[in-house]
Amino acid sequence: MAIQPIRLFGDPVLRTPADPVVDFDKELRKLVKDLTDTMMDAPGAGLAAPQIGVGLRVFTYYVDDQVGHLVNPDLDLSDELDEEGEEGCLSFPGLSFPTPRAIRAVAKGFDMHGEPVVLAGTDLMARCFQHETDHLDGVLFIDRMDAAQRKLAMKAVREAEWSGLSAPVVKASPHTTFGKAL
Repeated sequence: MAIQPIRLFGDPVLRTPADPVVDFDKELRKLVKDLTDTMMDAPGAGLAAPQIGVGLRVFTYYVDDQVGHLVNPDLDLSDELDEEGEEGCLSFPGLSFPTPRAIRAVAKGFDMHGEPVVLAGTDLMARCFQHETDHLDGVLFIDRMDAAQRKLAMKAVREAEWSGLSAPVVKASPHTTFGKAL
């Protein structure tokens, strides 16, 4: 297992858009394994590469007993929204808040070998695809809340035990990051 430290809210890597993957190689397969191991250990429903300090467009998911990953995702979303669905994030440990998301999503991208993948999801799976793709764009789930809910969320963040902790000391990534997100 290759469990990596998860970056917490406040770490600049979480606000930095990730670069597209261009090399579908052994390093990418190791990154997918590291993401999967870390997500399952946490445990979480999803984990994006920036959450472990790697600025590449890759995420893993574990929803409804399905484990998978997607590289360079692109989403098509339904117009119908779930306004009240609770959402949490491994970069905001122990906190969850109502976050509006599209009820259905189709995620298009590639697997770790460069093969095209199309995934369709509703409810929690759709929410996961949107949440993790947002991470790849430097967007956090608190950004999707209305002003009143965001204010409550930020109060909870300030009161959280982990709030204000310094970012974990992380060794240089073995994954190519092209000088970003370290």
